[in-house]
Amino acid sequence: MLNTIQSAVLPTVVTFLLGFVAAWRHDFGSKDASILNRMVLVYSVPLALFAGTVMTSRAELSQDLPMFAALCVAIIGLYAAVFLFSRFALHLRMSASALAALVSSAPAVPFVGPGILGDLFGGSSAIPIAIASLVINLTVVPATILFLALDSASVDSQGKSLATQDGEHGLHLPRRPSILAAKLWETIKEPIVWAPVLAFAVVLSGFQTPQPIVHSLLLLGHASGGVALFACGIVLASNKIKINRQVLSFVFLKNIVQPALVLTGLRLFSYRNPIVSEAVLTTAIPSMPIAIMLALRYGISEGDAASTVFLSVIASVITIALFIALTA
Repeated sequence: MLNTIQSAVLPTVVTFLLGFVAAWRHDFGSKDASILNRMVLVYSVPLALFAGTVMTSRAELSQDLPMFAALCVAIIGLYAAVFLFSRFALHLRMSASALAALVSSAPAVPFVGPGILGDLFGGSSAIPIAIASLVINLTVVPATILFLALDSASVDSQGKSLATQDGEHGLHLPRRPSILAAKLWETIKEPIVWAPVLAFAVVLSGFQTPQPIVHSLLLLGHASGGVALFACGIVLASNKIKINRQVLSFVFLKNIVQPALVLTGLRLFSYRNPIVSEAVLTTAIPSMPIAIMLALRYGISEGDAASTVFLSVIASVITIALFIALTA
C-alpha cells in the first residue's frame, strides 16, 4: 500500500518542487508561469480530456450508475456548498468563492487517477476515472470559469480592483443581459470546456475514434499534468506557502470530508466493494492543479490556491492510506 501511494503521489510532489526550485534559481519567473499556464489550458489539458474521454465506451459509462450518482453528489454538492458558504457567510468575491469551491471539491483524477486507482484496481479503474473526469470537466470546471469571467466583467463595469472584497451578499452578475451572454459564450469557447463536451457526445453516439488519432492527441496531452504542476511550483515560489485557517479548511474538506461523506453515504445505502472503495478513493485524490492555472490566469487568490493544492498533495500520502484501510 505504501509503495502504491508513493509511486502515485511522489512524482506529483517532486514535479511541484522542481518548479519551486526553478523559480528560486531564477530559471523561470511569473511571466514564464503564465506562458506555461496558457499552453496547459488551451492545448495540453483539452487534448488530454478529449482523448481520455473518447477512449471510454458508452457501456462503461452506463455500467455503474450508483458510482456516477455518488460522485455527482460528492463533487457538485460540495462545490455548491463551499461556494455558497464562501460567498454569503465569508463575503468573498464571486471569483474567490468559485476557486475555493473548486480546490475543495475537485479531485485531480485526470492527473494522478491512473497512477493511484490503476495500481489499486487495475483495468476496472477506467470506470471511476472516466466518470469523475466527466463530472468535473462538464460541471464544476466550466462553472468556475464562468464565475471568474462574470466577476471580471462585474469589476470592470464597476471600476473596482479584482483583489478587493466587496463584502456584499449579492452575486453581482452583470446587469446587462448582453454582458452575461457574452461571458457565457466566452466560457463555452474555452477549449477546456468544449473539448470534454465534444468527447462525451462522441462517446454517446457510439462512434469509435481511431486509435492513431487518440495516440496523436495524447502525445501533448500526457504533458498536461507535469507542466501544470511545474508551473504551480513556480507560482508557489512567487507567493510562498500559506498555512492559515482558510487553506487548512480547504485541505480538510477535500482530503477528509469529501471521501468520508461518500463512504458514509454508500454504506448507508448498503453498497459494498468494489463500488465503495472505487468511489471513496476517487474522491480521496488531492485537489486539481487546474485551480492554480485559473487563479493565475484571472489574478485571483494565487497564493491560497497554490498552497491548498500543494498541502492537499502532501497530506494525501496519509489520507489516502487511511481510506484504503477503511474500505479494504
